[in-house]
Amino acid sequence: MDTLNSVKKVLRDALGLGDRAGALNASSGLLGSLPEFDSMAVVNVLAALEDEFGISVNDDELSADVFATVGSLAEFVARKL
Repeated sequence: MDTLNSVKKVLRDALGLGDRAGALNASSGLLGSLPEFDSMAVVNVLAALEDEFGISVNDDELSADVFATVGSLAEFVARKL
């Protein structure tokens, strides 16, 4: 499974999006676009991504740009792999 689809799966599970996750694509907005994606959700999503991909994310690597879209988050994860 490619990184984008894996990130979509993590978002679906961490945010409880259910069937709505099927509509997510690389250009789908996250911060400010999904009501479920608040500051606590960021923490949950990061923990889920670390578990799913076996990566470690440091606070200084994070910015609003990482969480702008599903694609930007997938690109961030791909760089960490």
